[in-house]
Amino acid sequence: MHQSLAGRRALVTGGTRGIGRAITEALLAEGCRVVICGRTLESTEAAVGEVSLQYPSKVFGIPADVSDIQAVSALFEFVDRTLGGLEILVNNAGIGIYRKVEELAVEEWQRTIEVNLNGAFYCSKMAVPRMKTAGWGFIVNISSLAGKNPFAGGGAYNASKFGMNGFTEAMMLDHRYDGIRVTQIMPGSVDTDFGARSERVAWKIAPEDVAEMVVAVLRIPDRTMVSRVEIRPSKPKK
Repeated sequence: MHQSLAGRRALVTGGTRGIGRAITEALLAEGCRVVICGRTLESTEAAVGEVSLQYPSKVFGIPADVSDIQAVSALFEFVDRTLGGLEILVNNAGIGIYRKVEELAVEEWQRTIEVNLNGAFYCSKMAVPRMKTAGWGFIVNISSLAGKNPFAGGGAYNASKFGMNGFTEAMMLDHRYDGIRVTQIMPGSVDTDFGARSERVAWKIAPEDVAEMVVAVLRIPDRTMVSRVEIRPSKPKK
């Protein structure tokens, strides 16, 4: 029997748009209270305002650069003030820079690793003690099939997602006896392009499909843990 998520307290990084926005709305529909963070104050306030129309007093937001440990500390202080604790963390914030290694700037490499991998570590490290206090916790890392399938021009992105997959599985082993489950969702081509689109690309995975899988994983009874989910378009472009 699936367990209810009603009343659970959640943090979704990169929750203002795309996959993160869809996950935020799905968690709210399940009865969670949710904190989101975005890159800017404007985007975060806009997302909170829009979502609050349907879920008043259930969603809160603060801008935060997850690659900055001080910003992450401030983010979790905000979580403590608004939610009074944390039980669900979705590490979704990420960037994609695609260039051949020769053409990839050092700063682009560093930024990709800092956001996609370091950010997940910083947030997870701060989430674990809060989940221990709550007596229940679930960390969901939004990875990618790029974390197992390299592609030309993906040096930085592939490295960040391969790293996230290894980090996720090690963290699962570290904390499985602390009442904390850890999983990774690995989508293929999602119709976001890390931003908003005016029209959907029919063959790609919709952000809502990823969100539905996140909720399904979270609702599995405590005795069971899904450690990895791979999601692909049913009929990719030939």
